[in-house]
Amino acid sequence: MTIFVLLPGPWMGAWAWEPVATRLRALGHQARPLTLPGLDRLCGDVSHIGLSSHVDHVLAVLVTADLCDVVLVSHSYSGIVAGQVADRASDRVAHTVYVEAVLPRHGRSMLQAFPPDQQPDENALIADNHGCWPAPDADLLSEDTDLTPYQAQWLADRCVGHPGRTITEPAVLQRPLAEQRATYVVCAKDHVDDQLTPDIAALRTAPTWTFHTIDTGHWPMFTAPDELAALLDRIH
Repeated sequence: MTIFVLLPGPWMGAWAWEPVATRLRALGHQARPLTLPGLDRLCGDVSHIGLSSHVDHVLAVLVTADLCDVVLVSHSYSGIVAGQVADRASDRVAHTVYVEAVLPRHGRSMLQAFPPDQQPDENALIADNHGCWPAPDADLLSEDTDLTPYQAQWLADRCVGHPGRTITEPAVLQRPLAEQRATYVVCAKDHVDDQLTPDIAALRTAPTWTFHTIDTGHWPMFTAPDELAALLDRIH
């Protein structure tokens, strides 16, 4: 049995991982999806919640539940959280999985991974919404060709505003990311000509990293839960 701790992407809570968690449990594993601070309610005052709040929350869960040899699974935004947790709790995290995820870079925020001309707009959006990064609507989610219109609307109805400081605060790493034991899951339909960002592509040569590709869009926990659960079962 493997203990999987699953961190959701932006605007989402533990519910996002339930399709995969259910399948992992059926395979005999323990699956613990988490809701990160500020993502358990509609967008209220989340201005006090920063990136370190999310990192500290996951670390506290690991310690309080005395979890060891954990496979920490992240998606999208939460990769920047998982990478820092694994960096600080290498005695508890045995393997980190990044599912089409943002990687932490020391001293840089998630927002800095956006195109430079987009960053001022995102900062203004957060400021206009009192520190909250608004969730996408169904039309925007529908741009992922793997999501059906029903799935896009279902997600839009459940997503909540995301604490803005978590994407504007810089990550802090004590060790190079290449030293982690990790797996990166590439969602093929989320890329043009299989092009990965340079920081992700550089890790293909890291001896403790493996790469896998699944033929789906950005939300495989909804569009390919069987394939994703089977992959996690194999790489634990």
